Amino acid sequence: MAQLSYQLYSSRKFGPLAQTLEMLGSLGYTNVEAYGSLLADDSTRALLGQGLRAHGLSMPSAHMGLAELEADGAAIAAIAKELGIKTVYCPHIMPDERPADAAGWRAFGARLEAAGAPIRAAGIGFGWHNHDFEFKALPDGSMPIEHLLAGGPSLSLELDVAWVVRAGADPLAWIAKYADCITAAHIKDIAPAGEKADEDGWADVGTGVMDWPALAKALQATKASLWVMEHDNPSDDARFAAASLSAAQTF
Repeated sequence: MAQLSYQLYSSRKFGPLAQTLEMLGSLGYTNVEAYGSLLADDSTRALLGQGLRAHGLSMPSAHMGLAELEADGAAIAAIAKELGIKTVYCPHIMPDERPADAAGWRAFGARLEAAGAPIRAAGIGFGWHNHDFEFKALPDGSMPIEHLLAGGPSLSLELDVAWVVRAGADPLAWIAKYADCITAAHIKDIAPAGEKADEDGWADVGTGVMDWPALAKALQATKASLWVMEHDNPSDDARFAAASLSAAQTF
């Protein structure tokens, strides 16, 4: 059964890190997922480690940018070992870096494969976290995600299910297609049309339009060992964290 976790990026606009970790521990979270800037320097990592220990939290996964991975993958692997991170996911590329065709996406997958080599050599998992653009058809009708994963055959996938929906794709079909590749999932929700504009149209898990009971059942047939609560722009991170954990525990 998958463990529940919390993407700390959801709380980036709210108070100091120590306060966020205390809040999550008090709500009953036992796992968190870091994002790149929390791992960028020794002092921030020290505060993160102290907060994890103080509040009974583990950090089995983390996001790290491609530039940092390519600059010194061995250093990233050492940081992961230090903090108990079991899998590192590369989370994003900017629009001007995105390939325009199938060959470009296969080459990008190969680039990720190479960037992750030092991570995998250290015994740590490595993969990609999607947004919507990987699930928008190319001119030939194929999807970027297909070519990305073909170009990087060792990559795992942290599937952000709500971004698949925002792309207009069928999440159940993609979950089934990549069941053996999906090692984690981002659990987030989409508000009904016209609602939550101040939160970029996202919603607390279980309060939006996503059919999470059905999606959760499908994810249980994958290799996903982590279900990570995430909201890209909550107006109240404590509200989001509490409501989402409560909902996910019922799936």
